[in-house]
Amino acid sequence: MIRAYVSAVLLVCASAALFGQDKLTPAAKRYFDPIRRNLEAAAEAMPAEKYSYRLTPDQMTFGEWIIHSAQRNYADCAVLKGETAPVTAQQLAALKAKSEVSKALKDSFEYCAAAFAAEDDQKALTSPQTAYSYLHVLVHNNEVYGNIVGYLRTNGIVPPSTAARGNRQSK
Repeated sequence: MIRAYVSAVLLVCASAALFGQDKLTPAAKRYFDPIRRNLEAAAEAMPAEKYSYRLTPDQMTFGEWIIHSAQRNYADCAVLKGETAPVTAQQLAALKAKSEVSKALKDSFEYCAAAFAAEDDQKALTSPQTAYSYLHVLVHNNEVYGNIVGYLRTNGIVPPSTAARGNRQSK
């Protein structure tokens, strides 16, 4: 499945490169902002006392999902920036309070936004690792969001993506 995603991103980037674009394609970039918005809003919507909530005993807590997203953002966007991640998985795992965890998520997305702003189609195609890292930020965060939607719903919270659709329909 990941191979198919990588192939799709490579195709989009290669097509854009043929047409001389010097930044990431709008079609590829447009997926970053919505998933960022949804995850950050979900982190804010979940009450602090529910950050330790698990859907089942074997699943990660809500807070662990948010930390996992932040950790992968730092790891993947560090590859895109060609540097070592500024925050380690161990530092993130030590965070427990909602304010710390949600701030870490926001900071990780800021870090990725800077990486994406400096990225272009040619650079994204430089190596399989950069293509994978770019794609992983998008796909992985969508997977995380898909998981935490259940956590929100079982706590009576309308997920941000659903709430946004309702707002668009009522206008």
